[in-house]
Amino acid sequence: MKKAFQIRGWAAAIVLFAATALPCFAADAAVLRNGFSIRHERRQVIGAVTRLFVNADGSSFVDVPTEEIDHFEAAPADAVQNDAASHIQLPLQSPSGNVQHSPDLNEVVKAASGTYHLDPDLVNSVIRAESGFNVRAVSPKGAQGLMQLMPQTASQLGVHNAFDPQANVEGGTRYLRELLERYDFDLIKALAAYNAGPERVEQYGGVPPYYETKAYVARIVRDFNKKKLAAKSAAQPTAPQAQAVKSNGATRQDQAKASPAPSE
Repeated sequence: MKKAFQIRGWAAAIVLFAATALPCFAADAAVLRNGFSIRHERRQVIGAVTRLFVNADGSSFVDVPTEEIDHFEAAPADAVQNDAASHIQLPLQSPSGNVQHSPDLNEVVKAASGTYHLDPDLVNSVIRAESGFNVRAVSPKGAQGLMQLMPQTASQLGVHNAFDPQANVEGGTRYLRELLERYDFDLIKALAAYNAGPERVEQYGGVPPYYETKAYVARIVRDFNKKKLAAKSAAQPTAPQAQAVKSNGATRQDQAKASPAPSE
C-alpha cells in the first residue's frame, strides 16, 4: 500500500524537547482541515506536532501535524465520554447533502480489531501512516480510504466501497491479520508487505530495499511503541519500562495457535 499523500513534517522525527503546553479545558475539540474533529482533555505542542491527550491520565493520545488543525472549540456536552478512547468523529454526508456523524472511529477500529484479534493501537498506527485519518484519501496508484486499499485487494476482501470507513477498516484489518499469519506473526514483514506487496517481501526475503517501505515500517513501529510505553507508564509509573513491542500486536494465544495463511 502506498501512502496517499505526504504531509510536511508528518514522517519526520518527533522533537521531544522544547515542548510547549497549551491550555485546554476538558472535552475540547480540535477541528482538522479534513473535516474530522478530535475530542481531547488537554493538548501539547511538540515541534511541528500537536499531541492531543484524549484521557485525563495521558495514557492515550493522538499526534496531529499542527498545520492540519484548523481551530479548537468546546466539544458539545453530549459528546463527553469517560473512557480512554481516541474520539475521532468521521464526517459523512447524507443523500440530501447534510453532514451526519458516523460512529466514532475508535469504535470502528475496536470492532475490527476484536474480530481479527489485533491490538487496536496497531490498527490506528497503520491508519495514521496510510492516510492520516483521511476517509477520502486516494494515492497516486489508486489506493483508497483510511487503510489505503487497492481496488483489487478491496474486491478480494469484500469491500465494495473503500470510502466507507467501517468497511475500509474492516477490510484493512483483515488483510493485516492475513499478512501476520502469512509471515508467522513477523510484524516487520507484515507491514512491509502491506506497503510494498507480499511478492516484494518474498523476492527480497524481508523488507525490500525501498526507502519508502523502510520509512513506513519504522514510522508505524515507532508510533505503536510510543502508545504502548505511554500506557504502561500511566499504569505503572514506577516500574522499569520494558521494550514495548516484541512481536506483532496480535494476542499471545493467537500467536501460539495460528498458522501461516495460504499464499496469494
